[in-house]
Amino acid sequence: MNIDRTIFKEYDIRGTYKENITEDIAYLIGRGYGSYLREKLNQNSCVVGRDNRLSSLSLSNALIEGITDSGCDCINYGQITTPMHYLTRHINNLYGIMVTASHNPKEDNGFKFSFDKLANARGEMIYEFRDYVMTGNFLEGHGKVISKDIKNAYLDYMKRNIEMGEKRVKAVIDLGNGATTCIAKDVHNLFSNLDITYICDANDGSFPNHHPDPAVEDNMEMLKQKVLEVHADVGIAYDGDGDRIGIVLENGEYISADQYMILICKDLLPKIENKTILYDVKCSKSLEDEIKKFDGTPYCYRTGTSYTEAKTKELGLSFGGEFSGHVFFNDRDYALGSGIYAGLRLIEILSKTDKTLSEMLEDTTKYYSTPEIKIATTNEKKFEIVDKVLEYVKNKNYNYNDIDGIRVSFNNGWALVRASNTGPNLTIRFEAKTEEYLEELKKEFMEIINNYL
Repeated sequence: MNIDRTIFKEYDIRGTYKENITEDIAYLIGRGYGSYLREKLNQNSCVVGRDNRLSSLSLSNALIEGITDSGCDCINYGQITTPMHYLTRHINNLYGIMVTASHNPKEDNGFKFSFDKLANARGEMIYEFRDYVMTGNFLEGHGKVISKDIKNAYLDYMKRNIEMGEKRVKAVIDLGNGATTCIAKDVHNLFSNLDITYICDANDGSFPNHHPDPAVEDNMEMLKQKVLEVHADVGIAYDGDGDRIGIVLENGEYISADQYMILICKDLLPKIENKTILYDVKCSKSLEDEIKKFDGTPYCYRTGTSYTEAKTKELGLSFGGEFSGHVFFNDRDYALGSGIYAGLRLIEILSKTDKTLSEMLEDTTKYYSTPEIKIATTNEKKFEIVDKVLEYVKNKNYNYNDIDGIRVSFNNGWALVRASNTGPNLTIRFEAKTEEYLEELKKEFMEIINNYL
């Protein structure tokens, strides 16, 4: 079967449209998914949605044709965000597929899909499905297609789960020309005390203004400028399919997602009984410090939104998130992992205080850190290098966590070396209490890495 095995990633299926993601491939994925649901999971129907990428409509049509040709019924929700897709799965008590490449470049597309009620398929689930698809032994049948709309249910979810205070909040929201353009304004119109300026709000899957990834500061320049121009209390950005968030403070400063998580934890921890907070290995120690300061228990876990969501739900935690901007609130209702909802939770905090976001972060422990550094290598070599780093760390008798790559902890900082789950790259990050020690850490570990590149 002519399918590129490399499109099956750790968290989803993803590739370049017209190269290794085509309508023919989408059809085969659909045939495989419908057959797998029927044969392995005793399910005869599923839900499908798509983002607003230029290729998503034709890929979705081919996918649905494949699903129904396997004898599986399909409820088609059309163009929606990934969090809206999660709600369709929850409401229908079904598994499903979302056609999206998330925050990837406009040329890419792919499929996020589920086989359980915790989260999207991940790890071995995906590789088992890959092997199933590659056999080509699909079931046949004549499934039905039913078209539905999730908009009203999604708006109802947002209205029920946000508790605005009396203060009017001024926000700039960057929709990134992505899938949130179909719903964000309707959501925000539910709340009368919001004064919102929108940027990049045209529905345009070619992403004409900037790359739709709010975890990269360079993509937030338009938002920074607009926040300062209109004197907003906060700037909020979403990624291409609406499940991630980026934040700009009232002074125009971009903050990483772990700093956003600190703001949430300060508000949330005094109110919840289970005070364990989950975060991934890329997050700053300042987050760990703040969780402890409010009598919480830090839980450092592996990177990957599917893993984060699944573990947050599995352990019954009220909140979990990761450095890339995926966060999950599980303290009020079903956890959707929504960028729009995450932004509203921050606005909710602002609506109940006279403090600015900068003031709320003033007492946070200061660390010096690098951004996430990606080093190109090969899929084989990236794992070999991580093994060499582990060998070095063990010989040095360093304290380390190997839940996802190697995170080495010292009294004054930490170093992270891990193999990327989405491409032939190493992902590296360093943090320290002083700039001098940060450079020492970088020098020590980069020497090891460079020896084996």
